[in-house]
Amino acid sequence: MRASLASSIAVACAAALALPVTLAAPATATARPAAAALPPAQDELPGSTQSLPLRPLGTSVRSYGADPGAAPEQGLARRDVRPFSLVGVVWDDPTAVLRGTVQVRTRSAADDVWSPWQDVETHNAEHGADPGTAEGAAGGLRGSTAPLWVGDSDGVEIRVRAEAAEDGSPHSPERAGRDGAAPPLPAGLRLELVDPGEEPAAAAPGPATRVMAPPAALTAAEAAATSANSQLAPYGAAEIPAALPTAERDENLVVPAQSDAVQAGLAPAGAGQGAAPQAPKQPYIGPRPKIITRSGWGADESIREKGFVYTSTIKAAFVHHSATGNNYTCGQAPSVLRSIYRYHVKSSGWRDFGYNFAVDKCGNIYEGRAGGVTKPVLGAHTLGFNTNSMGIAVLGTFTSTNPPAAVVTAVARLTAWKLGLHGVNPAGNQTLVSGGGNLYAKGRKVSFHAIAGHRDGFATECPGGRLYGKLGTARASSAKYQGRS
Repeated sequence: MRASLASSIAVACAAALALPVTLAAPATATARPAAAALPPAQDELPGSTQSLPLRPLGTSVRSYGADPGAAPEQGLARRDVRPFSLVGVVWDDPTAVLRGTVQVRTRSAADDVWSPWQDVETHNAEHGADPGTAEGAAGGLRGSTAPLWVGDSDGVEIRVRAEAAEDGSPHSPERAGRDGAAPPLPAGLRLELVDPGEEPAAAAPGPATRVMAPPAALTAAEAAATSANSQLAPYGAAEIPAALPTAERDENLVVPAQSDAVQAGLAPAGAGQGAAPQAPKQPYIGPRPKIITRSGWGADESIREKGFVYTSTIKAAFVHHSATGNNYTCGQAPSVLRSIYRYHVKSSGWRDFGYNFAVDKCGNIYEGRAGGVTKPVLGAHTLGFNTNSMGIAVLGTFTSTNPPAAVVTAVARLTAWKLGLHGVNPAGNQTLVSGGGNLYAKGRKVSFHAIAGHRDGFATECPGGRLYGKLGTARASSAKYQGRS
């Protein structure tokens, strides 16, 4: 796959002596190991990230010593840690590829039971900013795996194993240093343990009329994020209510150029060519679905970069799965989003949450990257095709699991509305220009379905075969929600 979703974050680093990894253990309660002291908390605010450097494991300890260097197997033995709910692995060079496997085991904070080994998706670079953009060239970027949601946990064990050498022989110190050969694993591997913090306090019911200025209690960053949606909901609102399309036409409709307007039904055929004046047709815009705002899911606006970045328009929607696993409840979805957001920004070095929208397994729709849900916010979701597109992340992993019907319906309703604002037929095709990737060279014009899967623009498994197989249904339903026959 090549999708992230409330307070300041603290990064605490702890280097501890690694013990040999236990290759198998039953998923039962066990006595806690005598581990190194827990990393100290840096502040009392909810939400944090623990960043732990990996060390050589197993035979790598004898061959490579304590320095990870070129060790082909790295990790951490079982240990106590401060509470967390999401894990991932990062490394120094964002262009380096982790060729191997990453597996973690975690201990439930509720009953002290250790989970089985779980795979972490290693191919994540295809989610990110386009090459050559300010975000794509930022100095703080790191390579990263996909994040994995594990729920409330307070113990962890991890192992990272490099693929065998190209000739099938095992890695060795001599091979790693010969002829300038690259190490089998990227340098600077670290385990990131993200605590999403507490749920945001429920906002008191506000007046039915719109608040025309942000409340004094909001920070500047919070005020900016909520102001971007001020035409749709009061400042600080937890959700943007559903609305009929007539509410969109006055303030938010983006009228395409004349040729596009004719194709979209916004102007009569022959307009501008001496044809008799005719009343323009109503635009095809689906009803706006209810959208849970960043305030609603508890985004900490202080950790993202200030300001917003926009593209020219929205011509297509790329659908992703987050690859965070399906072991979450819909009530936990805001926590999943806060965790992905922190992982994208603090661990991976992105400017904000990567996707423009997110959808949970119950079909709830969430605002993603800040800047306004009606606006063409530039995301970091489909490497090479972020310009003039939007990214929708379905929370979960759908490689071998079917997405719930509510997910497909939510994608259809969201795209019927958002693509409709930009005059796009969800059942049609759109042309985008590649910013560079592993399928299409930079500058190449590529035709996509208006609702496309991530794999259409990049060689990746995303959004998983089962979700990808439902996109045809989403296109047809989205067009119907727009009122197209």
